[in-house]
Amino acid sequence: MTVSPCRSNLFVDHKDLYQFLLTVQEKCVKTNSRQIVSISQEIDLVDPLLVLDKLTQANEINFYFEDKGKGEAIAAIDAIEKLQIDGTERFTKAEYFIKSCIKNIINFGNINQPFSGPHFFCYFSFFDKNTQVDYPFPSATVFLPRWQVAVKNQQCILVTNTIITANVNIQRLLQTLQRKIEFLQSLKYYSPDIHFPTNFYKKSITNAAKFKSSVASALEKIRSSNLRKIVLADILDVKSSNHFDLVKSLDNLRQIHQNCYIFSTSNGKGQNFIGASPERLISINNQQLITDALAGSAPRGKTPAEDAANANHLLNSEKERHEHSLVLDFITQRLSQLGLLPQILAPRLRQLSNIQHLWTPISARVPPNIHPLKIVAQLHPTPAVAGAARDVACAEIRRYESFERGLYAAPLGWIDSHGNCEFIVGIRSALIDGDRARLYAGAGIVAGSDPDREFAEVQLKLQALLKALV
Repeated sequence: MTVSPCRSNLFVDHKDLYQFLLTVQEKCVKTNSRQIVSISQEIDLVDPLLVLDKLTQANEINFYFEDKGKGEAIAAIDAIEKLQIDGTERFTKAEYFIKSCIKNIINFGNINQPFSGPHFFCYFSFFDKNTQVDYPFPSATVFLPRWQVAVKNQQCILVTNTIITANVNIQRLLQTLQRKIEFLQSLKYYSPDIHFPTNFYKKSITNAAKFKSSVASALEKIRSSNLRKIVLADILDVKSSNHFDLVKSLDNLRQIHQNCYIFSTSNGKGQNFIGASPERLISINNQQLITDALAGSAPRGKTPAEDAANANHLLNSEKERHEHSLVLDFITQRLSQLGLLPQILAPRLRQLSNIQHLWTPISARVPPNIHPLKIVAQLHPTPAVAGAARDVACAEIRRYESFERGLYAAPLGWIDSHGNCEFIVGIRSALIDGDRARLYAGAGIVAGSDPDREFAEVQLKLQALLKALV
């Protein structure tokens, strides 16, 4: 029996890469500079979630993103360049950071395949400054990973980003790369180990009465001021008898919520922010932008008839349609202010395992001079997660909510060097810290909202998340 050599071995022994890196190094010596090299190559199929599990060291930041509907998943591990900042200029500074890195990157390998070439992973918090002093994530993080493994339509791409200086040992660098590839190729698809049952202690921070009275007070504000909508969130704190198994939780999330975006990000200090979000903020592919107006919701039914009745009620409810139109108008207006020409697609339902939403996709062409982060900055936070008017709503959120939102309901995603990107909104999410987890969920309050129903909607979202964590 002949064993065909795995395609990646052929690649790394390649004299071309060795020669290429030597040439780059000679230039570094001459100009006394450093150069980022991004090496893209196809490897045998491996599950990026398994890569995240097996490759991550505790002190490294990482990012995981999966969209089952598009057949894609991506794991980004360890940073060779990163920016972490707070403050009102965070989107502008992040854009500048990405542009300056790109100027200093040379690509090697086939960069025409999906997810090849350098990608920058970004996560921003809801507010531009966290008020909780010890909140574990800054209000902006952008990094270029050392290792990036992505799958798109059963094709697997490894991107290795590395810094070349005058004194890097090229031979050793190639050996490390070779060993890493061999290790990756020894991994197959993720199958969770059998775990012992875990005991949970739940303690909700905001009690039902407090949340409902916040809703009632917000409704009073909506009646008497220029506030038209506010999104109020609640948290559920959970303590477990064992440490949470991050990869197991993510695997549960992707099994249960197959039509959501599954995400996870780590700060390299032991805390992770994970979730299953139904909401895309923007995706850009070949200058074509798509964004979602997603607001107005109803539970799924226990029977097909009940489900159809709930959907019908949602489609015809004046209150839910009003809430939806606030988001739709806001997004089209903000895109128009950037000079884009938004096209509104036909409204439809977005049906998830436990809840359904009114959903209108919006598309636009993005001119090359508009960076994706300009659009993210223009749209975040939408009325779907903040309210309308936005600034009034944000000030009120700070007043009503006694916890730090942090990365909850904020933009997380990636951008490549061609201006393609995918950003989601970090809702239906949890902050994991060892044996503790804080779960977040929110509800949109508009004229006609009922405190009991809004509380029930938030509990429905929290329970769905809790089920996946355990």
